[in-house]
Amino acid sequence: MRMSEGVEWALHSCLNLSWVDSGRAVTAAKLAAFYELPAAYLNKQLQALTRAGILSSSSGPRGGFQLARSPAAITLLDIVTAIEGPDEAFRCDEILRQGPGGDPETDYRQTCLISQGMRRADIAWRRELAAQTLADIKSSVEQKFPAAPLSTRNRLAALRA
Repeated sequence: MRMSEGVEWALHSCLNLSWVDSGRAVTAAKLAAFYELPAAYLNKQLQALTRAGILSSSSGPRGGFQLARSPAAITLLDIVTAIEGPDEAFRCDEILRQGPGGDPETDYRQTCLISQGMRRADIAWRRELAAQTLADIKSSVEQKFPAAPLSTRNRLAALRA
């Protein structure tokens, strides 16, 4: 399974926003310029995060995006789901129904061992993402790279985008 690049962009943008002073918003253009990303495409990801209640946005000269919840209340699964949607990674199309001995009355999504295995893997993946919060990632980054919060704030402030 491969997630879209928007997931990576959204995760990093949320982490960067976690270091911005409370009450301050950052424009999509500045968030995009931080990593030299296309602003229009990043803005779509930021809008998806806003619809999911992860970010809030405001317009005007001091407008932009900020976290709508505390980092401890945002899981990695929240961010991934906001960008990729809630669907399972594997979709059983019940091809066994057309195979030898296929039964049109059987729900192969429930009885197929491949489908069951893929569902278990998807659940485990989602459980792991749901167990990690943005606060967990933020704390780990700050321990490993103590200068990251100040460096991020300074760089965002210096960007002219």
